[in-house]
Amino acid sequence: MGKGTIVLAFSGGLDTSICVPLLKERYGYDRVITVAVDVGQTEDDIRMATEKGNRIADKHYTIDARERFVCEGVFPSIRANGSYEGYPMGTSLARPVIAEECVRIAKEEGATAIAHGCTGKGNDQLRFDFIVRASGLEVVAPIREQNLTREWEIEYAEEHNIPVPVAKEKPWSMDENCWSRSIEGGRLEDPAYHPPEEIWHWTTAPEAAPDIPADISITFEEGFPVALDGQLMKGFDLIVALNRLAGAHGIGRNDMIEDRVLGIKARECYEHPAATVLLAAHRDLERLVLTRQELAFKASVDEKWSELAYMGLVYEPLYAALNAFIDETQAAVNGTVDLRLFKGGVRVLGRSSPNGLYSDDLASFDSTTVDQCSAIGFSEYFGLQARMRRNL
Repeated sequence: MGKGTIVLAFSGGLDTSICVPLLKERYGYDRVITVAVDVGQTEDDIRMATEKGNRIADKHYTIDARERFVCEGVFPSIRANGSYEGYPMGTSLARPVIAEECVRIAKEEGATAIAHGCTGKGNDQLRFDFIVRASGLEVVAPIREQNLTREWEIEYAEEHNIPVPVAKEKPWSMDENCWSRSIEGGRLEDPAYHPPEEIWHWTTAPEAAPDIPADISITFEEGFPVALDGQLMKGFDLIVALNRLAGAHGIGRNDMIEDRVLGIKARECYEHPAATVLLAAHRDLERLVLTRQELAFKASVDEKWSELAYMGLVYEPLYAALNAFIDETQAAVNGTVDLRLFKGGVRVLGRSSPNGLYSDDLASFDSTTVDQCSAIGFSEYFGLQARMRRNL
């Protein structure tokens, strides 16, 4: 008698595809249920995962979690100015949503374990494992536990007549959602290797971008982007539209050396046009509406929030506490930011808000609202201790 039913987080790529036969041949499971979670991948990717899951698994689910991902992953990240080592996070924000959907299906199907196709060197294993174990289920990770290489996986897939979208000469590993697209593996593992243009799907090369800039406006309500050029849009639709627009102007490429949670340095390439624009606009608007003390303290909160989100520790009590602080600050983040998109760059042109703390009257040299002589007493004490030390 076998081990019963297991749920597999399924993308339809190389790793998760070979997990289906592996879970039966090497782990003894009777039924493998695949779950593909749509967080904004291409229609072709979702269709491929659905068709393949239905063909090679005992049962398959495709779950539309696009709006959930935007509401629970992307929007909180915008409000927290989510950035890890200088780039907008994407994959890490989607993993908890995917894992939680797999947990839900596992409980509905009576499965006691959830499998994933993560390796033992990356971050995703930790993000999936954390959610699954916190839900009281067992984790099975064939790629990690069997110490499999990519070359072996490709040959194993061929032996089992499983078509995979990768070949030995172009073994890129890609992950995509509506917020970000990551590319790694193959020759990209050499940090000196120059990425070929073929790896970029969302962005035009900056030098090939239009010679005429695009001027746009983003409107925020309580830190949430709600309109593009004055047109109210749902979060997912706004992000997709901005990905196309900003991507066409060469915005949102990152090629970097990244420190993974395990301490391994990795070469990663990312595309995130909408994220680049929205985060730039949100940060700028915060400068207008938040106080000096709020901005200074929120910078440390944002950094810690990003670290926890990168690790996938969304059940960590501190994560909830940080979100509570961020929620409080975002009540004032209302207004519109005008930006120019041009050949890979984003520049803020102007901003306005009903909650702005800027006063042109107070800032003007011609204003008489405040008597300039009132600053003399303050100036007498300004830097007092430093002056005393200098004169010792």
